[in-house]
Amino acid sequence: MSISILQHIALLIFLFSAIAYATLDGFDLGVGCLHLFARKDEERRVFLNAIGPVWDGNSVWIVISTGILLAGFPKVFASLLSGLYIPMMLLVFGFMFRSAAMEFRSKKESSLWRRTWDMLFFLASLLISVDLGLILGNLIQGMPLNHTGIILWDQLHFMNPYAFLIACFTLIFFTLHGCLYLLIKTEGDIQKHLLKLSYPLVIAFLVLWLATTLATYAYFPFMMDRIFTYPSLLIFVIISLFGVFCIPYQLYKERFGWAFIGSCIAILSLMLLYAIGTYPDLIISSKDPENLSLSIFNSSSSPITLWVIFIVALAGAPLSIFYVSYVYKIFKGKVKLDSTSY
Repeated sequence: MSISILQHIALLIFLFSAIAYATLDGFDLGVGCLHLFARKDEERRVFLNAIGPVWDGNSVWIVISTGILLAGFPKVFASLLSGLYIPMMLLVFGFMFRSAAMEFRSKKESSLWRRTWDMLFFLASLLISVDLGLILGNLIQGMPLNHTGIILWDQLHFMNPYAFLIACFTLIFFTLHGCLYLLIKTEGDIQKHLLKLSYPLVIAFLVLWLATTLATYAYFPFMMDRIFTYPSLLIFVIISLFGVFCIPYQLYKERFGWAFIGSCIAILSLMLLYAIGTYPDLIISSKDPENLSLSIFNSSSSPITLWVIFIVALAGAPLSIFYVSYVYKIFKGKVKLDSTSY
Protein backbone atom coordinates (compact mmCIF):
# COMPACT_ATOMS: atom_id res chain seq x y z
CA MET A 1 0.00 0.00 0.00
CA SER A 2 1.47 3.37 -1.03
CA ILE A 3 2.18 6.20 1.39
CA SER A 4 -0.46 8.34 -0.36
CA ILE A 5 -3.18 5.78 0.32
CA LEU A 6 -2.12 5.51 3.98
CA GLN A 7 -2.22 9.31 4.31
CA HIS A 8 -5.74 9.40 2.90
CA ILE A 9 -6.84 6.58 5.21
CA ALA A 10 -5.50 8.50 8.22
CA LEU A 11 -7.36 11.60 7.01
CA LEU A 12 -10.62 9.65 6.63
CA ILE A 13 -10.27 8.14 10.10
CA PHE A 14 -9.65 11.59 11.56
CA LEU A 15 -12.61 13.04 9.67
CA PHE A 16 -14.89 10.21 10.81
CA SER A 17 -13.96 10.66 14.46
CA ALA A 18 -14.32 14.47 14.23
CA ILE A 19 -17.79 14.14 12.70
CA ALA A 20 -18.75 11.54 15.31
CA TYR A 21 -17.63 13.92 18.05
CA ALA A 22 -19.50 16.93 16.66
CA THR A 23 -22.67 14.90 16.15
CA LEU A 24 -22.66 13.06 19.48
CA ASP A 25 -20.99 15.40 21.96
CA GLY A 26 -22.56 18.34 20.14
CA PHE A 27 -25.92 17.66 21.77
CA ASP A 28 -24.23 17.10 25.16
CA LEU A 29 -22.73 20.57 24.87
CA GLY A 30 -26.08 21.93 23.74
CA VAL A 31 -27.80 20.48 26.80
CA GLY A 32 -25.14 22.15 28.94
CA CYS A 33 -25.80 25.49 27.24
CA LEU A 34 -29.52 25.08 27.99
CA HIS A 35 -28.92 23.98 31.58
CA LEU A 36 -29.60 27.35 33.22
CA PHE A 37 -32.80 27.74 31.20
CA ALA A 38 -34.39 24.91 33.18
CA ARG A 39 -36.94 26.39 35.56
CA LYS A 40 -36.28 24.24 38.63
CA ASP A 41 -33.91 21.67 40.06
CA GLU A 42 -35.99 18.72 38.86
CA GLU A 43 -35.79 19.93 35.26
CA ARG A 44 -32.02 20.35 35.54
CA ARG A 45 -31.80 16.78 36.79
CA VAL A 46 -33.82 15.62 33.79
CA PHE A 47 -31.44 17.48 31.48
CA LEU A 48 -28.41 15.87 33.14
CA ASN A 49 -29.90 12.40 33.09
CA ALA A 50 -30.82 12.72 29.41
CA ILE A 51 -27.09 12.79 28.61
CA GLY A 52 -25.78 11.08 31.76
CA PRO A 53 -25.43 7.55 30.31
CA VAL A 54 -23.80 8.71 27.06
CA TRP A 55 -21.80 11.91 27.56
CA ASP A 56 -18.52 10.25 28.53
CA GLY A 57 -18.69 7.85 25.58
CA ASN A 58 -19.47 10.75 23.26
CA SER A 59 -16.45 12.68 24.53
CA VAL A 60 -14.15 9.78 23.66
CA TRP A 61 -14.33 10.76 20.00
CA ILE A 62 -12.37 13.96 20.56
CA VAL A 63 -9.69 11.90 22.32
CA ILE A 64 -9.56 9.64 19.26
CA SER A 65 -9.41 12.66 16.93
CA THR A 66 -6.58 14.19 18.94
CA GLY A 67 -4.71 10.89 19.03
CA ILE A 68 -4.94 10.46 15.26
CA LEU A 69 -3.79 14.04 14.72
CA LEU A 70 -0.83 13.56 17.06
CA ALA A 71 0.22 10.20 15.63
CA GLY A 72 -0.70 10.69 11.98
CA PHE A 73 0.02 14.39 11.42
CA PRO A 74 2.37 15.52 14.22
CA LYS A 75 3.43 18.75 12.47
CA VAL A 76 -0.20 19.86 12.35
CA PHE A 77 -0.71 18.97 16.01
CA ALA A 78 2.41 20.92 17.03
CA SER A 79 1.43 23.98 14.97
CA LEU A 80 -2.10 24.09 16.38
CA LEU A 81 -0.94 23.60 19.95
CA SER A 82 1.55 26.47 19.71
CA GLY A 83 -0.35 28.85 17.43
CA LEU A 84 -3.71 28.35 19.14
CA TYR A 85 -2.31 27.82 22.63
CA ILE A 86 -4.92 29.90 24.46
CA PRO A 87 -8.04 28.33 22.87
CA MET A 88 -6.50 24.86 23.19
CA MET A 89 -5.86 25.33 26.92
CA LEU A 90 -9.33 26.81 27.41
CA LEU A 91 -10.69 23.72 25.70
CA VAL A 92 -8.87 21.48 28.18
CA PHE A 93 -10.17 23.48 31.15
CA GLY A 94 -13.67 23.36 29.68
CA PHE A 95 -13.61 19.57 29.50
CA MET A 96 -12.23 19.32 33.03
CA PHE A 97 -14.89 21.52 34.60
CA ARG A 98 -17.73 20.00 32.58
CA SER A 99 -16.79 16.50 33.74
CA ALA A 100 -16.42 17.64 37.35
CA ALA A 101 -19.78 19.43 37.26
CA MET A 102 -21.54 16.35 35.90
CA GLU A 103 -20.12 14.09 38.61
CA PHE A 104 -20.17 16.39 41.67
CA ARG A 105 -23.38 18.33 41.14
CA SER A 106 -25.68 15.87 42.92
CA LYS A 107 -23.28 14.80 45.67
CA LYS A 108 -24.88 17.24 48.15
CA GLU A 109 -28.42 18.48 48.73
CA SER A 110 -27.18 22.03 49.35
CA SER A 111 -28.77 24.52 46.95
CA LEU A 112 -25.59 26.64 46.91
CA TRP A 113 -23.52 23.57 46.04
CA ARG A 114 -25.83 22.65 43.17
CA ARG A 115 -26.14 26.20 41.84
CA THR A 116 -22.35 26.49 41.78
CA TRP A 117 -21.91 23.29 39.78
CA ASP A 118 -24.87 24.21 37.55
CA MET A 119 -23.14 27.47 36.65
CA LEU A 120 -19.83 25.68 36.01
CA PHE A 121 -21.56 23.09 33.82
CA PHE A 122 -23.20 25.85 31.79
CA LEU A 123 -20.03 27.94 31.46
CA ALA A 124 -17.86 24.92 30.56
CA SER A 125 -20.31 23.81 27.85
CA LEU A 126 -20.49 27.38 26.54
CA LEU A 127 -16.69 27.69 26.55
CA ILE A 128 -16.12 24.41 24.68
CA SER A 129 -18.74 25.26 22.03
CA VAL A 130 -17.37 28.76 21.39
CA ASP A 131 -13.78 27.53 21.50
CA LEU A 132 -14.38 24.84 18.88
CA GLY A 133 -16.00 27.44 16.63
CA LEU A 134 -13.05 29.82 17.03
CA ILE A 135 -10.60 27.06 16.11
CA LEU A 136 -12.68 26.04 13.09
CA GLY A 137 -13.02 29.65 11.93
CA ASN A 138 -9.26 30.15 12.01
CA LEU A 139 -8.67 26.88 10.17
CA ILE A 140 -11.00 27.99 7.37
CA GLN A 141 -9.45 31.42 6.85
CA GLY A 142 -5.88 30.23 7.31
CA MET A 143 -3.07 31.24 9.64
CA PRO A 144 0.35 32.83 9.00
CA LEU A 145 2.55 29.73 8.81
CA ASN A 146 6.26 30.10 8.11
CA HIS A 147 8.47 27.58 6.28
CA THR A 148 8.96 25.50 9.47
CA GLY A 149 5.21 25.20 10.14
CA ILE A 150 5.15 27.67 13.03
CA ILE A 151 2.17 30.03 13.26
CA LEU A 152 3.56 33.56 13.54
CA TRP A 153 1.02 35.85 15.13
CA ASP A 154 -0.06 37.44 18.37
CA GLN A 155 -1.69 34.88 20.66
CA LEU A 156 -4.94 36.88 20.74
CA HIS A 157 -5.18 37.14 16.95
CA PHE A 158 -7.45 34.08 16.92
CA MET A 159 -10.20 36.45 18.12
CA ASN A 160 -11.08 37.88 14.70
CA PRO A 161 -14.49 38.74 13.19
CA TYR A 162 -14.85 35.68 10.94
CA ALA A 163 -13.77 33.24 13.66
CA PHE A 164 -16.19 34.94 16.06
CA LEU A 165 -19.01 34.49 13.53
CA ILE A 166 -18.23 30.77 13.21
CA ALA A 167 -18.06 30.53 17.02
CA CYS A 168 -21.54 32.08 17.36
CA PHE A 169 -22.91 29.71 14.72
CA THR A 170 -21.33 26.69 16.42
CA LEU A 171 -22.74 27.73 19.80
CA ILE A 172 -26.28 28.20 18.49
CA PHE A 173 -26.13 25.03 16.37
CA PHE A 174 -24.99 22.87 19.30
CA THR A 175 -27.60 24.47 21.57
CA LEU A 176 -30.35 23.72 19.04
CA HIS A 177 -28.94 20.20 18.57
CA GLY A 178 -29.13 19.66 22.33
CA CYS A 179 -32.65 21.09 22.50
CA LEU A 180 -33.83 18.65 19.81
CA TYR A 181 -32.27 15.76 21.71
CA LEU A 182 -34.02 16.84 24.92
CA LEU A 183 -37.34 17.08 23.07
CA ILE A 184 -36.93 13.38 22.23
CA LYS A 185 -36.00 12.44 25.81
CA THR A 186 -38.65 14.43 27.69
CA GLU A 187 -42.43 14.68 27.88
CA GLY A 188 -45.19 16.79 29.35
CA ASP A 189 -44.53 20.26 30.73
CA ILE A 190 -40.74 20.06 30.29
CA GLN A 191 -41.13 19.16 26.63
CA LYS A 192 -43.52 22.10 26.10
CA HIS A 193 -41.01 24.44 27.72
CA LEU A 194 -38.23 23.11 25.48
CA LEU A 195 -40.44 23.51 22.41
CA LYS A 196 -40.88 27.21 23.23
CA LEU A 197 -37.11 27.56 23.61
CA SER A 198 -36.52 25.84 20.27
CA TYR A 199 -38.30 28.48 18.16
CA PRO A 200 -35.89 31.40 18.77
CA LEU A 201 -33.00 28.94 18.52
CA VAL A 202 -34.14 27.84 15.04
CA ILE A 203 -34.44 31.45 13.89
CA ALA A 204 -30.98 32.30 15.23
CA PHE A 205 -29.58 29.13 13.65
CA LEU A 206 -30.98 29.95 10.19
CA VAL A 207 -29.78 33.57 10.35
CA LEU A 208 -26.27 32.57 11.42
CA TRP A 209 -26.15 29.71 8.91
CA LEU A 210 -26.96 32.16 6.12
CA ALA A 211 -24.46 34.70 7.45
CA THR A 212 -21.62 32.17 7.71
CA THR A 213 -22.39 30.77 4.26
CA LEU A 214 -22.34 34.21 2.63
CA ALA A 215 -19.25 35.35 4.56
CA THR A 216 -17.35 32.18 3.68
CA TYR A 217 -18.19 32.44 -0.01
CA ALA A 218 -17.45 36.18 -0.10
CA TYR A 219 -14.13 36.17 1.75
CA PHE A 220 -12.87 32.62 1.20
CA PRO A 221 -14.23 31.55 -2.21
CA PHE A 222 -11.60 28.79 -2.47
CA MET A 223 -13.86 26.76 -0.16
CA MET A 224 -16.20 26.29 -3.14
CA ASP A 225 -13.56 25.86 -5.87
CA ARG A 226 -13.52 22.07 -5.79
CA ILE A 227 -17.33 21.88 -5.90
CA PHE A 228 -17.41 24.10 -9.00
CA THR A 229 -14.62 22.02 -10.55
CA TYR A 230 -16.35 18.71 -9.83
CA PRO A 231 -20.14 19.28 -10.09
CA SER A 232 -20.86 15.80 -8.70
CA LEU A 233 -19.78 17.17 -5.30
CA LEU A 234 -22.89 19.39 -5.36
CA ILE A 235 -24.67 16.41 -3.82
CA PHE A 236 -23.11 17.40 -0.47
CA VAL A 237 -24.49 20.93 -0.83
CA ILE A 238 -27.95 19.49 -1.53
CA ILE A 239 -27.69 17.15 1.46
CA SER A 240 -26.61 20.09 3.62
CA LEU A 241 -29.59 22.19 2.51
CA PHE A 242 -31.90 19.25 3.15
CA GLY A 243 -30.56 18.81 6.68
CA VAL A 244 -30.70 22.51 7.51
CA PHE A 245 -34.29 23.05 6.34
CA CYS A 246 -35.46 19.70 7.66
CA ILE A 247 -34.97 21.04 11.20
CA PRO A 248 -37.58 23.86 11.20
CA TYR A 249 -40.03 21.87 9.08
CA GLN A 250 -40.00 18.78 11.28
CA LEU A 251 -40.00 20.93 14.42
CA TYR A 252 -43.12 22.72 13.17
CA LYS A 253 -44.72 19.30 12.63
CA GLU A 254 -43.53 18.31 16.15
CA ARG A 255 -41.70 15.29 14.74
CA PHE A 256 -38.75 15.75 17.07
CA GLY A 257 -36.91 12.58 16.09
CA TRP A 258 -36.82 13.60 12.44
CA ALA A 259 -35.78 17.14 13.37
CA PHE A 260 -32.85 15.68 15.33
CA ILE A 261 -31.90 13.48 12.37
CA GLY A 262 -31.98 16.60 10.18
CA SER A 263 -29.62 18.28 12.62
CA CYS A 264 -27.25 15.29 12.47
CA ILE A 265 -27.34 15.38 8.66
CA ALA A 266 -26.57 19.11 8.71
CA ILE A 267 -23.54 18.59 10.97
CA LEU A 268 -22.30 15.69 8.83
CA SER A 269 -22.68 17.52 5.52
CA LEU A 270 -21.26 20.84 6.73
CA MET A 271 -18.15 19.12 8.06
CA LEU A 272 -17.77 17.20 4.81
CA LEU A 273 -18.04 20.47 2.88
CA TYR A 274 -15.33 21.92 5.10
CA ALA A 275 -13.10 18.91 4.39
CA ILE A 276 -13.77 19.16 0.64
CA GLY A 277 -13.04 22.89 0.62
CA THR A 278 -9.72 22.63 2.45
CA TYR A 279 -8.44 19.31 0.98
CA PRO A 280 -5.61 18.36 0.99
CA ASP A 281 -4.57 21.03 3.49
CA LEU A 282 -5.03 20.61 7.24
CA ILE A 283 -3.72 24.09 8.08
CA ILE A 284 -3.87 26.71 5.33
CA SER A 285 -1.11 29.30 5.28
CA SER A 286 -2.51 32.80 4.87
CA LYS A 287 0.95 34.02 3.78
CA ASP A 288 1.60 31.53 0.96
CA PRO A 289 -1.16 28.90 0.59
CA GLU A 290 0.56 27.08 -2.25
CA ASN A 291 3.94 26.53 -0.61
CA LEU A 292 3.61 26.93 3.17
CA SER A 293 0.33 25.15 3.99
CA LEU A 294 0.47 21.93 6.00
CA SER A 295 -1.23 19.18 4.01
CA ILE A 296 -1.72 15.47 4.53
CA PHE A 297 1.25 14.94 2.23
CA ASN A 298 3.90 17.13 3.87
CA SER A 299 2.91 16.73 7.52
CA SER A 300 2.21 13.01 7.94
CA SER A 301 4.15 10.49 9.97
CA SER A 302 6.21 7.63 8.57
CA PRO A 303 4.49 4.80 6.67
CA ILE A 304 4.88 2.39 9.60
CA THR A 305 3.08 4.82 11.94
CA LEU A 306 0.27 5.26 9.42
CA TRP A 307 0.04 1.47 9.16
CA VAL A 308 -0.34 1.23 12.95
CA ILE A 309 -3.13 3.83 12.86
CA PHE A 310 -4.88 1.87 10.12
CA ILE A 311 -4.64 -1.46 11.98
CA VAL A 312 -5.76 0.02 15.32
CA ALA A 313 -8.69 1.76 13.63
CA LEU A 314 -9.62 -1.43 11.80
CA ALA A 315 -9.81 -3.27 15.11
CA GLY A 316 -11.12 -0.48 17.32
CA ALA A 317 -13.72 1.27 15.17
CA PRO A 318 -16.21 -1.64 15.05
CA LEU A 319 -15.91 -2.06 18.83
CA SER A 320 -16.49 1.65 19.43
CA ILE A 321 -19.48 1.74 17.09
CA PHE A 322 -20.93 -1.40 18.70
CA TYR A 323 -20.49 0.05 22.20
CA VAL A 324 -22.10 3.38 21.27
CA SER A 325 -25.02 1.63 19.55
CA TYR A 326 -25.52 -0.69 22.53
CA VAL A 327 -25.53 2.16 25.07
CA TYR A 328 -28.06 4.17 23.06
CA LYS A 329 -30.27 1.09 22.71
CA ILE A 330 -30.18 0.38 26.45
CA PHE A 331 -30.98 3.96 27.45
CA LYS A 332 -33.52 4.81 24.75
CA GLY A 333 -36.88 6.25 25.75
CA LYS A 334 -37.95 9.09 28.02
CA VAL A 335 -35.96 10.15 31.07
CA LYS A 336 -37.32 8.90 34.39
CA LEU A 337 -35.75 10.13 37.63
CA ASP A 338 -35.04 7.72 40.47
CA SER A 339 -32.74 7.42 43.49
CA THR A 340 -29.74 6.59 41.29
CA SER A 341 -30.20 9.58 38.94
CA TYR A 342 -27.88 12.57 38.83
